[in-house]
Amino acid sequence: MFITGHCHRCWDSWGCCNWSGLGSATLCEQRMRVCGAAVAMVYRVLGRALGFVGFTVQYGCIAHCAFEYIGEFVVCSGPSMEPTITNHNVVFSERISRHLYRIEKGDIVIAKSPFNPRMNVCKRVIGIEGDKVCTSEPSDTFKTHTFVPRGHVWLEGDNLSNSTDSRSYGPVPYALIRGRVCLKLWPPDSFGVLRESPNSGRIQTSTDRN
Repeated sequence: MFITGHCHRCWDSWGCCNWSGLGSATLCEQRMRVCGAAVAMVYRVLGRALGFVGFTVQYGCIAHCAFEYIGEFVVCSGPSMEPTITNHNVVFSERISRHLYRIEKGDIVIAKSPFNPRMNVCKRVIGIEGDKVCTSEPSDTFKTHTFVPRGHVWLEGDNLSNSTDSRSYGPVPYALIRGRVCLKLWPPDSFGVLRESPNSGRIQTSTDRN
């Protein structure tokens, strides 16, 4: 007489079928190994992604600090600073002098436009606070003057006949200055420090304040 037995089976949490009475866990072990490899791969991918994000954030912070406190490259456009700086010239604007309040008369600066703070202008410092500056055109017979108030500078373009500057919008708050242009980088044939102002007679000296 043969007794027919019943085979019992159950499913574990991994979806593996355990056949009671057979003692075989090969299929379950294979699936567990596959799942383990998949989890390990996910961890590796996440680790690399997080590492890349961390590197990007770190690099971004360093770049931000460099541009904010050290300097930046600026592409100039427009004729207002000719012949010193012409259209599409690339200059380096350092910000250390600005933070240390070392901006002096004769310096070329990058500043936010008083007309449109989203735009920057490149002009030369003609006078600082307390200076008496000429507000009229060079061709005017009768000259008018004004004093630069505290915490302000007087900016003009080297190309006086084609420049919108302090003669139009008045003294500029020092806080609008972003940096001092110290070097011309492009084009290569004009690489180096910037030339003196062609309008040096308009830059006030200490004896002109009286």
